[in-house]
Amino acid sequence: MKDETARHAQPGPRRWRGVALAATALAVLGAGIATANAATAPDPRPLAAPQDPTRGAKGVAGLVNAADAFLGTLSDGQKSEVLLDLTEENATAWSNLPCAGTCRPGIELGTLTAEQLTAAETVLRVAAGTGQGTGFDQIRKIMAADDLLAADSGGSAGPGDGSAPSASGEPAPAPSGSGGPPAGGGGGAFSYGSGFYYLAFLGTPSVTGTWQLNFGGHHLAVHLTYEKGRVTGASPFFLGVEPISYTDSSGATVEAMAAQKNSVAALAASLTTKQMTAATMAESFGDVLVGPQKDGQFPATKEGVPVKTFSPGQKRLVLDAIKAWVSNSDDASARQLLKIYESELDRTVVGISGGTGYETQGDYLRIDGPSVWIEFVCQNGVVYRDQIHYHTVYRDHTRDYGGEFSF
Repeated sequence: MKDETARHAQPGPRRWRGVALAATALAVLGAGIATANAATAPDPRPLAAPQDPTRGAKGVAGLVNAADAFLGTLSDGQKSEVLLDLTEENATAWSNLPCAGTCRPGIELGTLTAEQLTAAETVLRVAAGTGQGTGFDQIRKIMAADDLLAADSGGSAGPGDGSAPSASGEPAPAPSGSGGPPAGGGGGAFSYGSGFYYLAFLGTPSVTGTWQLNFGGHHLAVHLTYEKGRVTGASPFFLGVEPISYTDSSGATVEAMAAQKNSVAALAASLTTKQMTAATMAESFGDVLVGPQKDGQFPATKEGVPVKTFSPGQKRLVLDAIKAWVSNSDDASARQLLKIYESELDRTVVGISGGTGYETQGDYLRIDGPSVWIEFVCQNGVVYRDQIHYHTVYRDHTRDYGGEFSF
């Protein structure tokens, strides 16, 4: 671990505190990375019943109550930023880039008060999975890593200073000898930091209608779609991180995407020589293939080794890998999706390109089934240039955006 990745951002007005702090577990504004990872699990203490924004309800009903409580903290102008129509244009307006609100809908977390942020955090806690290293726990770790980028990226980036996107989709590195990486946390063409994440409801949250929870920022795009009180889609889900490892304020090492990296590495390591030959694709990959603005653009032909040739233990490793991404949704919905993907395993393939250590530019793994689609790729670092970072995406051939649109 390099010293530069162990530095902590200083307190500031735009930072998300999504983890339990020593004094106030649900205070979420102004702490920065120094406190953003003081713990690795949500505060286990329940809110007092009269203050419980879920009103004691479970599942989607509890989420709707939490959403209503959040909306109740907002002004009419703020509500107009959060409550949007469920249209293809709004749903597909997402990116993995640090482009703030220019490429995604919703209200900017950095504009919210502490009370409003607490309510927003509750919405995400209820909507996402409860596992350590996945779900809400992973969301806050990704945002904390972005606070590190804000602190270590050298200020704002603007046109003409090396901030144009590279072929990988990330901001291009600054020219050699420029004195530092280009993108910054305070604005400009690219904006890093937990304040530059956005929450929107596409459609009105309810247990009867159809709506979508849309949340994202740099390296994160969450789309959870609901119809008549149930989850109909937990994708697209873009997940990436830089740095891949950092030190929190307690001195503990945090690897925000350990669940994904370890699961694909274990799956690749399990392949026999014959299986590896069948899995190896001719193409090289610098980024995910079906990323933002690539809706429905799945390859016509599946490439890789058929999972039906795997041993029971190897099939379990495939499911473990899928689970690492599907757990972005609430636990019950994740279990239902996993049952579908398990039933389709014998029609699923695993493809590999590059190495299988997942420590080098271009190391790539894909899981492609009748429904599930997962990609994991390593890229060279953008801010921490002596390291790699991860880009991944989880999609579903038929359930992206809850199946509301045709591509």
